[in-house]
This record gives sequence, structure tokens and C-alpha cells, in this order.
Amino acid sequence: MRLRIYKRKVLLLALALAVCALALWGSGGGGGGRRRQQQQPPRGGPGSTGEAARVSEAPARRAALNASSPPAAFPSLPENGTLSYRSLVYRLNFDQPVRNLGRFPAARSAAADVVLVVQVHDRAEHLRLLLESLRKAPGVENVLLVLSHDLWAEELNRLAERVDFCPVLQVFFPFSIQLYPREFPGHDPRDCPRDLGKAAALRLGCINAEYPDSFGHYREARFSQTKHHWWWKLHFVWERVRALREHAGPVLFLEEDHYLAPDFYHVLKKLWALRERECPECQIVSLGTYSPVRGGFAGRADKVEMKTWKSTEHNMGMAFGRDTYQKLIECTDAFCTYDDYNWDWTLQHLTVSCLPKFWKVLVPEIPRIFHTGDCGMHHKKSCRPSTQSAKIDSLLSTNQQYLFPETMSVSKRYSMAPLSPHVKNGGWGDIRDHELCKSYRRLQ
Repeated sequence: MRLRIYKRKVLLLALALAVCALALWGSGGGGGGRRRQQQQPPRGGPGSTGEAARVSEAPARRAALNASSPPAAFPSLPENGTLSYRSLVYRLNFDQPVRNLGRFPAARSAAADVVLVVQVHDRAEHLRLLLESLRKAPGVENVLLVLSHDLWAEELNRLAERVDFCPVLQVFFPFSIQLYPREFPGHDPRDCPRDLGKAAALRLGCINAEYPDSFGHYREARFSQTKHHWWWKLHFVWERVRALREHAGPVLFLEEDHYLAPDFYHVLKKLWALRERECPECQIVSLGTYSPVRGGFAGRADKVEMKTWKSTEHNMGMAFGRDTYQKLIECTDAFCTYDDYNWDWTLQHLTVSCLPKFWKVLVPEIPRIFHTGDCGMHHKKSCRPSTQSAKIDSLLSTNQQYLFPETMSVSKRYSMAPLSPHVKNGGWGDIRDHELCKSYRRLQ
């Protein structure tokens, strides 16, 4: 009975949000036709340059895409409650206004040979540095940049607005803690305290008393959100972003605290071509690992390793194509019910439990992706991202003559076998998380 109640709650939540989105669409969010072309968006409103990536644009709308005026800012969040915030997020996710398309026609729709998807939380300084590293990369004008947020923040939106080197689309995780601060998937006051024993929780009658994790702990929304966001983003990008419906190339998945080498685009293209020639069974291409770079780049900048994908090494700068996505999304139930709040460790589990084959990866000996700080969910030390980025820049500057290799070749082929996670981390035992996670394939 409890299982049916939770499923019903999730479905009712999804239905309510869908009605909200349709109401907005009918009131002007997607009014279509002549009325939408004549209507002037409010000052600072989303998509005021009309840069949604649609194949069937009217001539006047195409002309607007080519205008050189800067994109207007996203509106500030209204102050009349989270329902307004949810409506705004759903409208933006539906309209999908892509900035800068007129300035970079080579990246329009299916012509974008590489798509970059960044999962953004709340670290504006890290995001600023990532965007600066992108700005320095030749060829970046050919990519579509998708920023996937789980927090509406003016500072983050301003950073997105300043991107003038490639087309950029902002999307927003619609089930964030910010949008549901006092109810699931945020923290409901009626939820069980994390460390309360199950017997005591049952006596207390808290909502999720029946569903502690493998270690007897109850859910913490701030940890659950990251895995939810990652899986929602995966599906939304491949299935719901209209600009990518015909995309046949790789999608590169990043996080806000990553930092890219100037030749990352050049190297990614070389790696993708190498995969097609020498390792078509390699489902993943990674731009680097967490291992520190020792010594110079000489003799190594054009070398590539072939090995078994390992979540603790190859989850940074991970690129794959639609074929890999389609196999992965078939494992929705396994992903959404595995008791580990880490999306990457959950993927490791899928490689030995659900996917047809364990993953193989191509990764360069010299990384083209770096961290700007050892901090975040799993770290307690404070961050100085600018200090870290300066060290990375110094390393890259010292070895700049070895960047942009003309060719890349496989130098090491490791013996490969399936790898299981050495431990399950828990934090994902709540049936509400399972059902919401599984529902993303049906929503929107």
C-alpha cells in the first residue's frame, strides 16, 4: 500500500507541473505563430533575441537570430513563492532560448559537431574559470554549450549571459531543493532524521520510516539532488533539447569545477575519430584523469591509453554518443534503485549488472581537463579555485608547444575486464527517490 501511495504522489506531482507548464504555454510561453512573432518580451525577459533553435523559423525570426545586439538578461526570480519559480523554470525548459545562434551559424542545430553539457550548482567562481578556459579554446565557436542548473542565482545567470564565444542554452533541473524547499524532493519536515533508527522512525511515524538506506540512514536531500540532476540532465539533453534532435556526434559532460586545456576541442575531435578507427567498442572517451601530471608533455601529448572505464578515474570530461546513451537509458530502473547517491559509482555498478558490456575508454596520457579545487560534496577543505587555475595555466604555458598534436595514437592497451564498485555508499534507499528518478523518461 505504501508503495502505491508514493507512486501516486510522484505521478500527481508530475501531473501538476505538466498542467502548470501547459498553462504557461497557452498564455504566451509557446503561443506560436504570428502572435509570438509580434509580441515583445518584457525588458530583461528570457529569449528576447528569439534564439530558440527551431527548424521551422519564420524569415523574420531568422533575421532576428542574426542580429548583433547582445542577449537580454534572464528575469530576476519573483518574490511570490516557489510556484512562480517552478513556472519560470518550466517555461524556460520548454522555450529553450539559445543565445548567440545567429553569430555562430556553424553550431546551429545538427551542425554542432560537439555538445558540451555542464552540471552547475552554486559555485560561481568555478564556473567563471571554466567559461574562461572555454573562451581560450580554438574551435569552441563550433560547439553548443548547455548549462544545466539546479539553482536559480543571479550571479550564475550573469555568467551565462556573458558567454559570447559560442551558442549557449540554459536549462534548469525542475525538481531542485530550491523549487521544493519544504517538501519532497527537498526536505519535508515530516521526513525521518538521518540517524534515527528504523524502529524509532516507525514509532515516530515519519514519512519515509520504511525506507532507510543500506546503512540504516534516511535520505538527505542535498546529497540526493546531485544524482537526480545528473540522470534528468542525461535524458533531457538527448531527448528533449530540440536543437539536438539530429545530433550525431559526441556529448561531453562536465561539471562547474572543471577546467579545460586550450586544445581540448582539437583533442576531443582526434579522440572521437580514433575511437571510430581503432576502438569502435570503446563506449566512452575521457579527456583525462585525476592523476597529477609528472614531467613534461614531450613525447606524451599525442598518446592515448585504452582501458576499462573506472568511475573514480574517468568521470571527468566524459564524452559519449547517442548509441551509448540509448543503452544506458534502458538501465533506468537499475540506476534509479541502486543504493548509492553518487551517479558515477552507480554507473560503475551498471557496467557489471545491466549494460550489455562493460565500458571501455580512450583517455589521453596528458589530460586536457583539470579540477580547479579539491572541494565540494566529498571535501571539507576550503577552495581557492583561482590559485589552482593559475597553476594549471602555468603547466599548460610551459608545454604549449606540445599542444594541438597533428595525430594521436594508442600507446597502451591495458588488459580489460569488468570492474565492480568496491563499496556501496548508500544515501539512496528512499522509494520516493527511486520513483521520481524513474519518472524522468515520462515527464516533459
